[in-house]
Amino acid sequence: MPDQLTAEQRDWLRVRSYLLKQRYELALEAADEYPAGSKIAGTPLLAVPGGQPSAPVPIQDITLELSPGPVEDFRDGDDGGGGDGGAAPALPVRPDGTRYLRYSDALRDLAAPAIFENRSTYRLTEADLTAAAPRLAFTRGRYFDGIDTGEAAAHEYAAQRLDGRPYAWPTSRVGDPCDLRRRPVNLAISTLTLRLDRATGRASFPLHWRDPAKVGHAGGLYQVIPVGVFQPSGEAAWNERGDFSLWRSMIREFAEELGGRSEDYGSDQGPVDYGAWPFARRMTEALDRGQIGVWCLGLGVDPLTYATDLLTVAVVDSLVFDEEFSLKPRGNEEGEVLAAREFAGHVIDRLVTREPMQAAGAAVLRLAWAHRETLTG
Repeated sequence: MPDQLTAEQRDWLRVRSYLLKQRYELALEAADEYPAGSKIAGTPLLAVPGGQPSAPVPIQDITLELSPGPVEDFRDGDDGGGGDGGAAPALPVRPDGTRYLRYSDALRDLAAPAIFENRSTYRLTEADLTAAAPRLAFTRGRYFDGIDTGEAAAHEYAAQRLDGRPYAWPTSRVGDPCDLRRRPVNLAISTLTLRLDRATGRASFPLHWRDPAKVGHAGGLYQVIPVGVFQPSGEAAWNERGDFSLWRSMIREFAEELGGRSEDYGSDQGPVDYGAWPFARRMTEALDRGQIGVWCLGLGVDPLTYATDLLTVAVVDSLVFDEEFSLKPRGNEEGEVLAAREFAGHVIDRLVTREPMQAAGAAVLRLAWAHRETLTG
């Protein structure tokens, strides 16, 4: 109850509410603080060095490297800020007089979204998508590491805009948000799905509205679909290697966000058998036959939350798409799947310039249109 909260907790909730309501506008303002040349395709998304290939890269051509080791908990590390790790300096005091040390702890207690778990992730440490042999390197991570840095930075930025408070924390603690060595980076794979009718050459794409009551990141914004954090399907040790594949991660997100499948794969009992899973087998066979094409267009960082996205496009032949998915609007566990849009320049321009699109979604739409001849043949 509000009367059981401290004044600092109530203030934290006030700023959090402002952040949720003004997330899109705040992201645009945050982007304005960076040079125009640092952004991708004229959108707010910040370019990661080595993450901007000149042409679409087939997803199969990207080499992944995993260096397992002890999970580096950024939140508890010595970062020169008094030993609080990734925690912002203005986290509130509880009624018992103790102060929250991590943004994720405050969020869990005071305003937890429906989906909020500190799951294992593949933490991105290096990226070179411009080389002849493109590669991404990872180690182990945790989902809350990103909350405790990026979402905390967004909160502080919102507080500065709302009340004029000082905003030195993200710069002093994280530095350049595009430097993958300075902070924990949980990579999301953001996929624009194009349903292509090869007989007519016309393509369309669904969009996703992310419900702020259900998700911890980018609530209230439009986004391409599917999108998911690159992570194992479960916490059991056998999933770390078995799920370490961009394509397999995308398959699961297709099944969940467009196919309505549960996120429970039973991988706590045994690894996911992608060869025996009918949906995964059909999707992979369609990829091998050329009925699905998947490309990577770049890598970028959200200027407000530091969320880092691999920008991908999946072009699916209409016959395959209609067998597996539907373009009918509907709800899902993270928001609403919206009516499909025509893949056309004027449609993309409107979405990017006049609608509250997440920065990664805006960038992948712009890049896909620029490379449309390669993508749609």
